[in-house]
This record gives sequence, C-alpha cells and structure tokens, in this order.
Amino acid sequence: MPDCTWQTPLHSITGTPHAWGENLRLHGEPWPLTLLARLGHPDAHQPEVGRIATRLFDYLFTKVASGELPTIISRVPTRMTAKHPDQAYEGVVIAPRQQVVVVDVARAGILPSQIFYDRFNELLEPSGVRQDHMFVSRVTDAAGAVTGSAVSGAKIGGSIEGAVLVIPDPMGATGGSLCEVLDHYLRAGYGRPSRVVFVHLIVTPEYLANVHARHPEVRVHAVRLDRGHSSAAALASPSGVLRAEESGLDDHQYIVPGAGGLGEVLNNSWV
Repeated sequence: MPDCTWQTPLHSITGTPHAWGENLRLHGEPWPLTLLARLGHPDAHQPEVGRIATRLFDYLFTKVASGELPTIISRVPTRMTAKHPDQAYEGVVIAPRQQVVVVDVARAGILPSQIFYDRFNELLEPSGVRQDHMFVSRVTDAAGAVTGSAVSGAKIGGSIEGAVLVIPDPMGATGGSLCEVLDHYLRAGYGRPSRVVFVHLIVTPEYLANVHARHPEVRVHAVRLDRGHSSAAALASPSGVLRAEESGLDDHQYIVPGAGGLGEVLNNSWV
C-alpha cells in the first residue's frame, strides 16, 4: 500500500477528492456518476444518449455558474413585499451584467455548447452572452499516432477581452484540442478573458498534465477522471498523488475505460 500521509493537498470542494490542485473541480457525486455510467454502456444509443448527455451538462452548468461567475449583493422584492414594504430578499445573486463567451468545438461539443449558451441566456442579460464556433481535428503522423490538434475553421463573434470563456466538450483525452482553441484566440489578438473554464464529462491524467502545463490558469470541471492504465499503487491513491504512474489513454489516445467514441454516438456519424 502507498504511504497514506500524502504530501500533496487534496481538493474535494464537491465530489471526488484529488491532488491536482484547486483548478480542477471533480464533481463525482452519485447521481451524475450513475448517469455517466449509463451513457458509456454499449447498449446506450440515440435518443437515450442525447437525453442523458443533456441532463449531465445541465448538471455541470449549475456547477460552473455557481462556481465561476461573479456575484453581487442584490435587494430583490418578493410577493410579500407589497404587504411588508420593508421586507425583500437581500443577498447573493449572480451578477446579471457580464460577458460570457461559449465555444462550440465541433462535433462532440455541439450539444453541450448549445446547452450552456441557452442556460447563460436564461441566467444573464442576453446582450452579454455569445456563442463562437470552432472546427478542430486531431493531427496524426504516418503511423496514425496523434501529434497535435489544428483549427480548420472558426466563426468568432468578436473580442473575448475580460469575458468568462467557457468551452464544454464531452471528453478530455489529451487536452490538445481545447488548448489549441484557446491559443487560437490569443494568437489572433482577440484579447484575454478574465477566466477560462473547460467543462467535460470525463478527463484523464494526461489531459490535466497537458492543460495545466500549457495554460495553468484554466479551470476544469468534470464528472469523472478515468485512469484505467495506471499502476496499482496509483489507483490506491487519490488521483494526482502518483502522477508519473497514472494513465487514462490507450495506444490510440482513447480514454480507458471512457465512454467510447461519444462524438460518433451523439451524432450517429461513424467516420
């Protein structure tokens, strides 16, 4: 058994404890974990996978909205204020006037991005909410090994300066695609966001190491961290304690145990 006097502080604001630092929010609670297990089952197909994915990203939206958006103290009348004019709710609410940009990374990201965009429009003043679109694909070498990611097309509605930039995408395998999206904004001179949030159903140790090496400021929200190719000692410890012995990818950089080609399943497109 590994030494249980861990030197790395554990973070478990909600869900699963881990040692990856405060920029990872791992929401491994029973309800989303149960739905996610069903989503990845080989018997799950459309329309069920679409319904489950929608519920999971609705759940993640509540975590992101509560944890990442600026708040204010506001006085709001209730239906009882007419009878008692000195009485009203006075307390914390999410600031309605703020800039949020949601990014759709086609093709698995189409569904979660639309969900987040719609929910932000319900929660905030819509004039401050925007949705951008990116087409990103893996780059492979002659042997089929993934060597990186490239943006092949984009529809960007303007500056991201000072905005909360949110990129929801079901799987966080290597982190290359989302880092390339963020790099694209920065290289092209669209400004710097006040906060960057990546949102996933599943992430891997390789993803976390890559994202936080390239962009340590990024906040990551996920339901599950998969590390099926890790050592026995690593699996007996919270993730992040024995990072060198953790792995969640197979030889083709697919997540293990993962959910298996979720982009294909969501879109019924097997190419």
